[in-house]
Amino acid sequence: MAQLTLVIGNKNYSSWSLRPWLAMKQFGLEFDEIRIPLYGSDSSSKTRQYSPSGKVPVLLHDTLNVWDSLAICEYLAEAFPTLQWWPEDKAARAFARSITAEMHSGFQNLRQNMPMNCRTKYPGKGLAFGVQQDIDRITSIWKESRQKFGTTGNFLFGNFTIADAFFAPVVLRFVAYDVQLDAVSQDYVEAILALTAMQEWINAAKSETEILSQFEF
Repeated sequence: MAQLTLVIGNKNYSSWSLRPWLAMKQFGLEFDEIRIPLYGSDSSSKTRQYSPSGKVPVLLHDTLNVWDSLAICEYLAEAFPTLQWWPEDKAARAFARSITAEMHSGFQNLRQNMPMNCRTKYPGKGLAFGVQQDIDRITSIWKESRQKFGTTGNFLFGNFTIADAFFAPVVLRFVAYDVQLDAVSQDYVEAILALTAMQEWINAAKSETEILSQFEF
C-alpha cells in the first residue's frame, strides 16, 4: 500500500492527534508526520490543505484524506485487517467500541478544565464542577474493562487496542494534574506510560517551543 501520512497538531497539547498516532505506532505501521502547530496565524489555512473540517488529525493514504481520530482508527482497522485493532471476542469488542465512543464524545468537564500538557505538572488544579464525576466514570470504565476482559495482559482488553489509544490522553492528564487513583487504575496508567511510543511522544512534546496560554495554568 501507499505511504501513510498523519497530519497532527502540537504533541504537547493535541490529545486528538495522539490517539491515531499511538495506535499506528503500536501496530507497527510506518508513516510520515506533518506537524501543524495549533492556533498560529496560518494554522487554519495549513490544516485545510488536508482537512475539510480544518482540524487535526488527518490521515493521508492513496487518494484518501480521512479526518477525525475515530474515523482514522476505524479506517486503519479495515485497511490492515490482519492486525488486532479491536478485541477478538464479540462481547469484548462491543464493550471496547462503546467505551471508545464514550471517550470520543464525552467527558467535556475533564477536557475543558484539565487540558493535556505533557511538560508541566499542575497538582490539584482543574478540579472544577463535574470534573471528579468524569474522573470517577473513567476509572470505573478502566476497572470494569480490566476485570471483565483484561486479565490476560496489561491493557483494557489484555492486548493493546484502539480503546487504549483513546484513553492515552487521559493518562497524561491524570499524570499532569496528579489525580489520585485506585490501584487498578494506577497500574493501567503505568502500563500506558511504559510504552516506548508514549515515551517518544512525551519526549517530543517536551522539546516543542510553542506555548499556548489557554492550555496552561
